[in-house]
Amino acid sequence: MNQEANQNLESFSYDDKIVRWFTYATLLWGAVAMLLGVTIAFQLAYWKLNMGLEWLTFGRLRPLHTNAAIFAFVGNGMFAGVYYSLQRLCKARLFNDLLSKLHFWGWQLIIVSAAISLPLGMTTGKEYAELEWPIDIAITVVWVIFAVNFFGTLIRRRERHIYVAIWFYIATIVTVAVLHIVNSISIPVSLMKSYSIYAGAQDALIQWWYGHNAVAFFLTTPILGLMYYFVPKAANRPVYSYRLSIVHFWSLVFIYIWAGPHHLLYTALPEWLQTVGMVFSVALWAPSWGGMINGLLTLRGKWSEVRTNPVLKFLATAVTFYGMSTFEGPLLSVKSVNSVAHFTDWVIGHVHAGTIGWNYMLTAGMLYYLVPKLWKTKIYSIALANFQFWTATIGLFFYIVSMWIAGVTQGMMWRAIDGETGTLVYPNFIETVTQIIPMYWVRAIGGTLVLISFLVMIYNLLKSIAASKSDLKEEIYQAPALSANTATGHRKLEGLPMIFTVLVLLSIIVGTVVEITPTFLANRFFVKSDSITPYTPLELLGRDVFIKEGCYTCHSQMVRPMVSEQLRYGKPSHISESRYDHPFQWGSRRIGPDLARVGSKYPHMWHYRHMLNPRHMTHDSIMPNYPWLARKKIHYDVLEKKMRVMQALGVPYSDSEVASSVEDAQYQANEIADILAQSGVDKSVADKEIVALISYLQRLGSEVAEGITDQEVEE
Repeated sequence: MNQEANQNLESFSYDDKIVRWFTYATLLWGAVAMLLGVTIAFQLAYWKLNMGLEWLTFGRLRPLHTNAAIFAFVGNGMFAGVYYSLQRLCKARLFNDLLSKLHFWGWQLIIVSAAISLPLGMTTGKEYAELEWPIDIAITVVWVIFAVNFFGTLIRRRERHIYVAIWFYIATIVTVAVLHIVNSISIPVSLMKSYSIYAGAQDALIQWWYGHNAVAFFLTTPILGLMYYFVPKAANRPVYSYRLSIVHFWSLVFIYIWAGPHHLLYTALPEWLQTVGMVFSVALWAPSWGGMINGLLTLRGKWSEVRTNPVLKFLATAVTFYGMSTFEGPLLSVKSVNSVAHFTDWVIGHVHAGTIGWNYMLTAGMLYYLVPKLWKTKIYSIALANFQFWTATIGLFFYIVSMWIAGVTQGMMWRAIDGETGTLVYPNFIETVTQIIPMYWVRAIGGTLVLISFLVMIYNLLKSIAASKSDLKEEIYQAPALSANTATGHRKLEGLPMIFTVLVLLSIIVGTVVEITPTFLANRFFVKSDSITPYTPLELLGRDVFIKEGCYTCHSQMVRPMVSEQLRYGKPSHISESRYDHPFQWGSRRIGPDLARVGSKYPHMWHYRHMLNPRHMTHDSIMPNYPWLARKKIHYDVLEKKMRVMQALGVPYSDSEVASSVEDAQYQANEIADILAQSGVDKSVADKEIVALISYLQRLGSEVAEGITDQEVEE
């Protein structure tokens, strides 16, 4: 009998070499991402650290930091953990070694492309999706390679039932593919310039459907999968509750996709969509905390080890921060809270509680577990691991608390109204900026501590690897072939991964279709008004300069329907006013004042001097200088093609307007240059980018939708 059983065993090995590669990449890009984060944190505290170099300004580096943190650091860590755990959960080697290598090098090439293009100002202007169309295509190709390798391994598995961690990996692969493809659809203008096919409110909804769920399905679901694998492994005990795992997974996947509109509360987005986003965001409390409880209770009876074992210490802290972040997120989605918190640094504190407290801490715990197994070694120094833990924890505490204080201060100062006079208590926006500068310094110090902790981990792990004297050749394992699926209920579904995948896809499609489909019925939302006209050719060029310089990272273009905002900025923004914006520019943060009504508020000369040195116009401004805008020439050579693309997107430019676009732009530029010349500016500025930018800024809010009410829009 034993001889017959042995004859049914199959021999196989694991590809741990690719896991080692992704581990090295995680360490490298994690350090880069955190260094960038510390750099931009100090730039906000002390504006001179922008260095006067166009490729090192806050507006250029901030998108690079977010992309590096999400896709380079967390992405590589995710791939390392997924490839390690998937092989062992399936008792099968990865589907194809060549695909694994193509996946690794393709992803690193994408990261390098981002590191080059974003500082050069090559950006779509869509938050978390700034990379231009050739890189987007590369991301799609590499993601497909990852998916084929993943599902190919599932098909070759020797375990009938797919473990809970694999459920979350499946949700990640399917949903990220849908999010990326839908949000990234654009029409190219040139090799590194394109325009989103969506505009205004339509683009805002699709962008935050993507943006929120990029956080959900890139920074949350795959990391939950890693939690479900590495916490039980490190604790040497099973997951606390299988049933809770089922409820956690399906409710989270279904509910998460609906929550995107909570990023657009009090905007010009239709009210019903805002309410849907808020309701589903609050509903996320239950499944999110179900996952946290499942993770923490898996460690029951192990708390004494948590104090001494760095792996368990990091993992337990990560799960705790997951619970904290998923409590704060729904809280910020409640309209009354959001009215104070939106556009403030409170949201920045919330985001970093997740990315540092959840993603970094769990990745650190995973790496301390993986390195000894992958290199057959021991952790070089437990003391250094403990030092790293406390340095990161203290740094994160400084970061979060400083941003909470800064955010509440901003929100309350912006809305403060004198009860007797009915005027703003703090009418000058700069008053709110100067109040929070000390908190920017505290945040920068906290970020520095987090960076130091990461560098300590790199040193500790590299010393651990260097001490390895073992032969890293592949080991041979044996396991029986896949058995018949005789289970029932959810267990039976776990033996049918392709059907499982289809059900996951259906779960995310429901909310997507219900929320997004109405936005394609554009005539119901974008009411035509003769007072709203397309941008002139020069204004279109100026808008591209605005996006290139990352101005959208500091300035919103959305006046909310609150008394304080109307007193500060003017009439609330209307849904029709951004109907020609590809992409939309409503913004997500106000480091500087809102710009929706800035047009005609200041003369051309004010904007000219403000861009060259903001301190000339606002003494305590923390905005960088932009002297190169007065030196760099306007790119008239691509203007006609830009106009053609806009025409194809439905912007009502006539063929004659397109044909004469360069001449019209030059005429408007000369008009602005003539006015500037009256104040002593050389007329040669007429063909410089600063003139185009001035034309765009002077346009903002100068055309207000008149005679249109929200009721008429809905009808």
